[in-house]
Amino acid sequence: MEEKKELKVIDIIDIAKKLWAKKMLFAKTLPIAFVVSYIYIIGFPRYYTTDIKLAPELGGTSMSSTLGSLASSFGFDLDNLQSNDAITPLLYPDLMEDNGFVTSLFNVQVKSKDGSIKTTYHDYLKKYQKPVIWTVPIDWVKNLFKKEEKGKTSIIDPYNLPKDEDDIAGSIRDKIKINFDKKTAVISISVKDQDALICKTIGDSVKTRLQDFITEYRTSKARTDYEYYLKLTLDAKQDYEKVRQRYGSMADANSKVALKSIELKLEDMENDLQLRFNAYTTLNTQLQAAKAKVQERTPAFTVIKGASVPIKPSEPKRMIFVAFMLLLTFAGTSLYILRK
Repeated sequence: MEEKKELKVIDIIDIAKKLWAKKMLFAKTLPIAFVVSYIYIIGFPRYYTTDIKLAPELGGTSMSSTLGSLASSFGFDLDNLQSNDAITPLLYPDLMEDNGFVTSLFNVQVKSKDGSIKTTYHDYLKKYQKPVIWTVPIDWVKNLFKKEEKGKTSIIDPYNLPKDEDDIAGSIRDKIKINFDKKTAVISISVKDQDALICKTIGDSVKTRLQDFITEYRTSKARTDYEYYLKLTLDAKQDYEKVRQRYGSMADANSKVALKSIELKLEDMENDLQLRFNAYTTLNTQLQAAKAKVQERTPAFTVIKGASVPIKPSEPKRMIFVAFMLLLTFAGTSLYILRK
């Protein structure tokens, strides 16, 4: 026996009639939702966002690059397996966790787009940030009971920050994001701030500091070798010049003397001079090779997308928020009407 299932049909026209009959309720709830949601969202300060894309030189042969591209399509990263570096590009985003890197941005000189603010990034975050309007009374009460720190120095220890400085460092971490795409080997830097020009300025500063960090790390061993050979070369040159001066003075003083002992002494000095010259020449060759190694290890950077001054704020999306709240209110009111 076949079971006959009754299908429940939703009468859209009947629902529309019931909702239309309560149109006055919508006329009350929707304007109230519009006003409340707009007042709420208007209390949040607007933020601008700029993005930078940077492609660092990772090294490697064309064969390894081809294999790396092929492996990355399967989720493997051969560059990390073959690299001798302790810090791989995948760890670059973790630099924002280091207080030393973050506090290096404190002294960056910034200027607002309208020119009304000219100060350091530290003071800008501390004195010129627009708060969420709802937190103003709370902050005012907190400041009444806040004790000023006495004997506070201008020298900041990045790894021993007081509470207020650590809060500023945390604010910077929230505003700046660094990401590395292991498939395309592109570093992305995103900066968010309340002023469009300051947003771009900080983006450029982060890019420069990241480039300096990568360059310093990649060339640290080569620069140490270069400084070592430079010291040896300068010492060898100094010894060579001293022996040459003694040899010249000895030869001039005994130019008319035909004693065999003088000739043997001059010959010994000449041999010593030649040995020191050979040592100096050898070290100078090694110095030039070390210098070339520094240049070889210095990575090149290609800026795919530079920082620009954003025109429109990125958040909060006020119109979208208000529209969402109106839609939510309409749905809630409709459910209330049709609850039976």
